[in-house]
This record gives sequence, C-alpha cells and structure tokens, in this order.
Amino acid sequence: MDFFGREEEISSLRRIRAASHEWARFTVVTGRRRIGKTEIMKRAFGDGADTFVYLLITRQSEPTLCETLQSEVERQLGTPMLGKARSFAEILESLLRVAVTRPVTLVIDEFQEFVRVNPAVFGDVQRLWDAYHRSAKINLVVCGSVTRLMKKVFFDKAEPLYGRNTGHLKVAAFPTLLLKEILASGKPGYTKKDLLALWSITGGVARYVQLLMDDRAYTKEKMIASVFDKASPFVDEGRILLAEEFGGEHTTFFSVLSEISAGKTKFGELSTSIGPDIGTYLSRLEQDYGIIRRQIPAFEHRGSHNSAYRIDDCFLRFWFRFVFKYGAWLEFGRRKDLENLVLRDFDAFSGYALERYFVWKFATEGTFTHVEGWWDRKGENEIDLVCEDEPAGKITFYEVKRSIDRYDAAQLAAKVEAFFKKNPQKRTLNVSMGCLSLDDM
Repeated sequence: MDFFGREEEISSLRRIRAASHEWARFTVVTGRRRIGKTEIMKRAFGDGADTFVYLLITRQSEPTLCETLQSEVERQLGTPMLGKARSFAEILESLLRVAVTRPVTLVIDEFQEFVRVNPAVFGDVQRLWDAYHRSAKINLVVCGSVTRLMKKVFFDKAEPLYGRNTGHLKVAAFPTLLLKEILASGKPGYTKKDLLALWSITGGVARYVQLLMDDRAYTKEKMIASVFDKASPFVDEGRILLAEEFGGEHTTFFSVLSEISAGKTKFGELSTSIGPDIGTYLSRLEQDYGIIRRQIPAFEHRGSHNSAYRIDDCFLRFWFRFVFKYGAWLEFGRRKDLENLVLRDFDAFSGYALERYFVWKFATEGTFTHVEGWWDRKGENEIDLVCEDEPAGKITFYEVKRSIDRYDAAQLAAKVEAFFKKNPQKRTLNVSMGCLSLDDM
C-alpha cells in the first residue's frame, strides 16, 4: 500500500524541528501500536534537512542494548563514538554534545521499554536534558505505544520526566475521508458494505488497513477471509497487543473485554459474570489503558449510574467477539467455519461500528461540538446520536441504520420529545432530526 495522509502530523513535526534550531524541543508522541508512529517519524525527519538519528529500544540488558544502539548511532552519524558505551546515558550525552555544534533530531522509539531495561534511565534523561537543553540544538522526540507506561513516565508528578516535554503529539486513526480514498485506490467501485467492513475490522489503524490492502482484500468477504487465513497476523494480534499492557492480570482483563464484546455493557451484568471486583478492572481499562469507554447519556452528569461500557477500538472489539471467543475453532483448523459464522453475524455486529464511524467522521471533520448517544433509565427510549453545534445553537438527532428503509421518523420524534423532557434546557436550540445509513458513509 502506498503512503497516505499524515500531512498534518508531518508538518507539525517539521515545525517543531525548525524551532529546535533556536530552542531545544522535547516532544512526546503517543498512539496505539500499529497506528503508524514510526513511519511518520521517518517521513517527517528523513528528508536530510538535519542530522537524524533513530533508535529503537528493545527489551534486553542495558549493556547489550547499548552495544546495538552505539552501532546505530555510529552508522547514522558516520563517525565513531569514543570508547564503548555501557549505559544509555553515555549515548545520549554523546548525541547532545554533537547537538551543541549542529542541529540534531533524535527519535527514541518504544521509549517506555526502559521501564524493563533500566528505570534509572528516566532520571538520566532528566539530568542530561536539564544540563544541555539551553545549549544544544536538539529536537528530541520519544515515541511510545504502551499507554499506561507513557502516561506514568511523563504525566505522573512523582516521575523525573514530569513537565520536561515541550509538546505532545497523539497519533490517531485515519480520518474516514482518507479511509475511503485508500479503499478507492484499490477498488474504485467499492461498496459501502466494503467500507463498513474495512472500518469495523481496522478502525482506521494504519497497519491493519495496510495488511488488508496489500492482500488485495477490497470486499467484505475478502477482508474476512484475509483475517482468518492460516498465515494471517490478525489472529494473534489481540493477544500480542494486550498481554504486555496487562501483564500477569491479562486473564481477567481478557474475560472482561470478552463479556463486553458479547453485549454485556452494564455494570450489573459484568459484576454477575466476573465478580465483585469488576469496578476496579473497569476503571483501569478505561483510565489506565484507554481500551474501553464508560458511556453516559448525552448531557447527563459524569457521576450518573445510567451508564454502559463499550470497547472503543474497532479491531479489539472484532478480535474479542470472533477470534478470542472462537479460539478453539482456530486451534482445530475450523477457519472456514469461523469465516462463515462471521459473515452470518457481521451485519448485526457492525451496527455499533457504524455508529462509531459517524462519531469519528464528525470528530475529524469538526462538524459538531458534542456527539453522544442518549437513553433513559428504563431503556424505553434510546437515540443513537445526539449532535450539538454549540456556536450555531443547533442540535441534531440521528438514528443510525444500515438501510434507511428501516428508519421511522415518527418513532424518532417521540424519542426526541422524551429527551427534551429530561433536558428541557435544550428546547431553545434549533432542532433537526434524521437518519444516517450506509449511504451516508
């Protein structure tokens, strides 16, 4: 697959690089694994404008890691370092000294791995940054994929690097407009069902999109077949992604996510399935890992007990619903059976993904200032999307259906009236309502 998009991220990083010629810059780049952070770094900084050094941190002893990193530094700089580095601090200081004489961009990828290599490195980085940032023309960029660890390293007041970064770039999934462009590049006559399948499986995550496009999986049927192919990397992907995040507690976390993916979204349902400690696991999945989202009805206070838990990551939702749940089928070679089951259940499964598609579309296009679902406590009235444009004083209510033929305008109007009884302050807004379907993707 050709390289698509990311112009805004690349432009931002290059502006930071230019600013570092006058004042040192320390940028933290975060985003889930496979989102494309490394490729963005190489595209932004590999243009030859400045000295560019890229270092990947891997889990091994510090002396062994430093041997590899020193070799990389010498290769990329074209000059040898003095002596043999035994610590990362020695390598970093050597590069900072170079940056005193000329501009240097240093990208340290998977920075959070120093937690396992040697946590004292974070203190070393703080010490060296404080010593050199006034004199060095350094553009220091650190990338990380493990959300929990990166939050702790840079945003926990007790950590040495708290407050040291001068910027924070979050790399997100592809915008929906770009996702359509990518699919059209492979199959100009794609259908909206194909687009929904691409979104439902990948959520716009660059690596997953690339895998499907490189496999020429341009239709819903071919995408599902590609995912469950015997050589497919998708099957093991969920476990690879999350086992590191969760560590020794991964079994319970996987059980919670499996239950949510199966439709148990209420606290009481999950408590019955998992046990009385469910609140702790739900809180950590939301606050520490950012994998689930606690949804509350639009405009209701955050402390409301009228809530539901959802897996926001499309791929993980797909993986837990079909791969994790039917792992035994895969183990015994029943790949075709599972492929047929997914095809059978896909329309029902992709309903929520279609809602999230429009939420992401509105967010990336800046259409509304607030987009959320709404439901009452009794579960008698539910509106898929309540969208407010605060500056314009407008509010729009949408039902999301695969086909507009299933839309009942009178039924939505009744639900909207129930919404206004609960939220009378919104009656003064200009009101519109309608249906979003596959045709509107």
